[in-house]
Amino acid sequence: MGDEELLRVLVVEDEPIAAEAHTAYVGRVPGFEVVGTVGTSQAALKALQDKPIDVVLLDMNLPDRHGLDVVRAMRAAGHRADVIAVTSARDLDVVRAAVSLGIVQYLLKPFVFATLRDRLLAYRAYREQVSTGAELGTQAEVDEVFAGARVATEARLPKGMGEELLARVSQALRDADGGRSATELAETLGVSRVTARRYAEHLCDTRVAVRRSRYAGAGRPEVEYLWAR
Repeated sequence: MGDEELLRVLVVEDEPIAAEAHTAYVGRVPGFEVVGTVGTSQAALKALQDKPIDVVLLDMNLPDRHGLDVVRAMRAAGHRADVIAVTSARDLDVVRAAVSLGIVQYLLKPFVFATLRDRLLAYRAYREQVSTGAELGTQAEVDEVFAGARVATEARLPKGMGEELLARVSQALRDADGGRSATELAETLGVSRVTARRYAEHLCDTRVAVRRSRYAGAGRPEVEYLWAR
């Protein structure tokens, strides 16, 4: 697979704000393009029938059918697109079923751009490995290929920061009607102001949030953070 070839992604998500965010995220990752964004399993299966798709970014909790049933229907219809499951469910049975159906990635909502980017890039590297036609000579080479689709290429969070809290800060900013200060984020999330500010600043540094000054009477303006929609 050449570097110039784009992998075609179908985003399946019934929550409009999340669908918009996930579509924008995919569009920012080199080597990928969104060819459709739909909100139901019926629309997803029709899109798979109508156009070539390499990867489905699939929400597991759709209004008309569970995501696992969508994957089963895909395979029964002969659709071979790989699936990245997106869900807020942390049920071990769902994860186990996802693995048994050959789902290559499993993302917990809410997630930030860097999380999806790393997994898409790891998936692309896996695709390039398996499309070369080369033979694998050792067990280590086999393990490397199978791990490639499932493991992010590298940890990108600064030391002491966690993905789960970062995702909660991201969700708080995404859901906010306007900007939020570090103090307001801290109160919402039940963490210290220093912690809230550190995570919000990291989101600004990775360009998924922006800073602006909030003026409230005399004195020094307060910094507030907004989701970069």
